[in-house]
Amino acid sequence: MTSTPLAAGAPDLVCQLDNVQGIVDALSSVRWSRKQDAVLELSEHGIVLIVEDTGCIQAKVYLQKELFVRYEYTAEARPRFGVNLSLLIDVLNTFAVPGLSNAIELSYPGTDMQLILKSVDSLEFCTYAEIRTKIPDTISWDYCFEPAGTTPLNFTVKSAALKEAVEDLEWPGSSIQITLQPVPPSVTFRGEGHGDLQIDFMYYVNTDLLVAFNCDKQVSHRYKYKFLSATTSNLPGSVIRENRGSKLTIGRGGMLKVQHLVSVARSFPSHRHIDSAGYQQPSRIAYIEFFLKPEEEDN
Repeated sequence: MTSTPLAAGAPDLVCQLDNVQGIVDALSSVRWSRKQDAVLELSEHGIVLIVEDTGCIQAKVYLQKELFVRYEYTAEARPRFGVNLSLLIDVLNTFAVPGLSNAIELSYPGTDMQLILKSVDSLEFCTYAEIRTKIPDTISWDYCFEPAGTTPLNFTVKSAALKEAVEDLEWPGSSIQITLQPVPPSVTFRGEGHGDLQIDFMYYVNTDLLVAFNCDKQVSHRYKYKFLSATTSNLPGSVIRENRGSKLTIGRGGMLKVQHLVSVARSFPSHRHIDSAGYQQPSRIAYIEFFLKPEEEDN
């Protein structure tokens, strides 16, 4: 980090944020390892960050341009570059100073293809950082999420309850079986260790926890615990405090999609609308998606 920014040519993207902590929360929710590399893709619609592990789990953070107070995109193609996720989060954290507005500007690329960050909320000083980028690795697999049938197989559960259920099922090296059944309408999480542990969410009975449910046939798939745990282990406290809902969908072949919503709005009273599933409608929301492949079934 330095105290004075360097001159640079016209970048592909210049954008400004007024709440760094919100972006830190969103990016931290997909960090399950200190050595994770991420791919960032820029477009006229916003920024997408992609991380994955061994072709078994992939996560995406969607930062739509409406999240930014300024978003100037001039590239003809869609630039993509790689960064270390932990480094990016740690640098952003240096701008998140308690008691200040924490407005920053991001631009890419700099003169040496770096990502440039600088504070813009003070006339007295400027915090400035450059992050070296690299040619991104090819995404090793295409999640290609498709519906499992004409009727969606999904449910929305309170994020705090989902996180607690996954934590309760922890057993090293184990798998978690997720079963949806229409009669009685319910979702079951079942883990095996020294004995079995089963957690049931009954629709109509626990509508304060299981707030939405769609299923017309029984389905059951198993997922590695370490990957399922990655979808909830780093949920920010704001999601838990605001009692948000997380949506899980089972697609063709047992592909599991887990969706969270993280607020990046500044902390001040507002008249936001939150629907019955815990989804906040205004545009100051970062969309988080995880895609998990199921375990191969033994023949």
